[in-house]
Amino acid sequence: MSDMNRGPYQWTYESIVDAVPGVTFPDWFALTVQLALFEGLLVIFAWRYDLWNAVPAGTAAVVVATAGSAVMLTISRRIRKLTTPSAYRKLLFGSSIEVVLGLFSYIGLITYLFVYNPRQGGTPLLESLLGTRPPIPAVFLTLLVLWDVCYRIGTAWWSSVTGFWVAVRHQPDDSTRTQLRQVDSIVIGFAVIQLVLVPFVWGYDLLVVALIGHVVAVICVSGSAIFVRSRG
Repeated sequence: MSDMNRGPYQWTYESIVDAVPGVTFPDWFALTVQLALFEGLLVIFAWRYDLWNAVPAGTAAVVVATAGSAVMLTISRRIRKLTTPSAYRKLLFGSSIEVVLGLFSYIGLITYLFVYNPRQGGTPLLESLLGTRPPIPAVFLTLLVLWDVCYRIGTAWWSSVTGFWVAVRHQPDDSTRTQLRQVDSIVIGFAVIQLVLVPFVWGYDLLVVALIGHVVAVICVSGSAIFVRSRG
């Protein structure tokens, strides 16, 4: 990652990458590696096990996960340049609540994939992508990418909630207020990007409702934060 001073609080994503001893990656390189590694493995497994029908959905998930990484870095870079309460930075970066929220969404998704039959006599989503006897490496990669997506969803939730909290509790100067509104807009933008996954789960109503509901919730909370800041 870049050598920017992150302060005492970091997102779990930042901590993992920064934990590599003696190595400092620029942000663009870390994002490129993430995209190339996941997409490369996706294509290799599609070729090896003839799973080309799963490539569009897999690519969409990889793009959403990588976009989430970029958004996290953008938000952290902007917030750390601003004068904001230390309690806000601690909650946003140092609480690891985004991991907990991501874990809840991931457990719900895994339960859906392996237990819930979405339609009477229909084909489960995992089977429709990977076949009736999915290869173990392909399942491993699928679950890994899905965790990455769920973690970014948890990050969007937490960024949205803490953004609204600080909007209500803290009255910064006009310049800081404007930049915090931009951060709220970035969070909304990332949530909207996740809608590219909807066509790939269309027909699986519970997933569609959960995904759209998540996006609507982020828009409402972060939109409320923007409204509060605009009136300040």
